[in-house]
Amino acid sequence: MNKKVLIAMSGGVDSSVTALLIKQAGHECIGATMNLFQNEDIGLPVEKSCCSAADISDAENVCKKIGIDYRVFNLQEKFKENVIDRFVAAYENGATPNPCIDCNRYLKFGRLVERAEALGFDHVATGHYAQVGFDDAAGRWLLKKAADKHKDQTYVLYSLTQDMLSRCVFPLGKLSKDEVRRIASENGLANAGKPESQDICFVKGQDYTDFIEFYTGKVYPPGDFLDLQGNVIGQHQGLIRYTIGQRKGLGISFGEPMYVFDKDPVRNTVTLARDNELFTRELEAVDINLISIPEIKGELKVKARARYNQKEQPAVVMQTAPDRIRVMFDEPQRAIAKGQAVVLYDGDTVVGGGTIV
Repeated sequence: MNKKVLIAMSGGVDSSVTALLIKQAGHECIGATMNLFQNEDIGLPVEKSCCSAADISDAENVCKKIGIDYRVFNLQEKFKENVIDRFVAAYENGATPNPCIDCNRYLKFGRLVERAEALGFDHVATGHYAQVGFDDAAGRWLLKKAADKHKDQTYVLYSLTQDMLSRCVFPLGKLSKDEVRRIASENGLANAGKPESQDICFVKGQDYTDFIEFYTGKVYPPGDFLDLQGNVIGQHQGLIRYTIGQRKGLGISFGEPMYVFDKDPVRNTVTLARDNELFTRELEAVDINLISIPEIKGELKVKARARYNQKEQPAVVMQTAPDRIRVMFDEPQRAIAKGQAVVLYDGDTVVGGGTIV
């Protein structure tokens, strides 16, 4: 059955091949790029051609090449409110955020879905490596891992609701990255060899602490380094400069390796510990979103990831409140950080996830 699909296009090869595959499948479609920021907002020179402008040009050229209409949506205020401001607030409050999760939740599958509906398009396609299915028995939409496990992006998509998943199209879910580049090359897409961005899009290769200081105009004052007993063992250079598990860049030598264990924004302290003291077996998470099931009853055995690049670990999860879960790992896990997501899996299916507190 033909669909009416709005394709989210970043200017990269993944979203470009997504557009090509949607077009070749015979669906009615248009391409659209979210204009998310101005140079001056993120500390780049106004006259410099920013990544966002170059990407818009790349996306537009792909749409011309494959013969579909193209739109640009100005979502700068919503991006500032829902992504940048949340990113900054998390660091100021001692947490370690993942802005890609917020962008997917509030922009790509939030505001962009609204824009699609306003234009009469009932589906949104992106270049994410993930798969969507429907469980007839449970009557629920499912989020499943990509065929290319090295590229799987379900971790940053765990917040998608049932309504969002019902509208999602992920054409790359069954493809490898090499296959995607081959398709782009065979069809003459100019960005077939375009490298992937490894940076947070609005930080632009700067140190994120420099970005936060520019963006807020604040100076984050020094404070005390503490040991686990609460003794002062040195001075840190501002709370936002440290993340849980960090060893390098502490700016002081302790005679043995020391790592960031905790941050207290109220007291402006950073607690340090030895590596073997960073491990814990439990975490709690809030702002949860469950996908494969409507609620967790009793104890549920899962595999869990507490950071993007972590290998899944066996665990048991309990839902302790409507919007709160406790995850108990079989083996202690290193440097679990507040603000990161914990995502739960049953095989290749995402059970759900939440924000670690």
